[in-house]
Amino acid sequence: MDEIELRIRLERIECLLLEIQAGTIVRDWYSCEEFGASVGLSQFTVREHARLDRLHAKKQASGRGAHCSWVFAHDELLRYRQEGLLPLPGLRLKG
Repeated sequence: MDEIELRIRLERIECLLLEIQAGTIVRDWYSCEEFGASVGLSQFTVREHARLDRLHAKKQASGRGAHCSWVFAHDELLRYRQEGLLPLPGLRLKG
């Protein structure tokens, strides 16, 4: 690899690192920890909201035996940022 190719690759790596740092890279799925860090909630709180159906999430094999973990789609992250938590199931709003 010549010097020019090396410089180009390093520039690409630097750009990717800046995007990661700025949080502009979009992922298909986020863990509870990643979702929480993105919106300022603890991992426990995010898990509880998913369990109570206040966030749209699904269970995915985690590689730790029989235990599955919650994962959140990017669309849910955007929805939460705009609208907040979903109402509790079974709770009727007056109006």
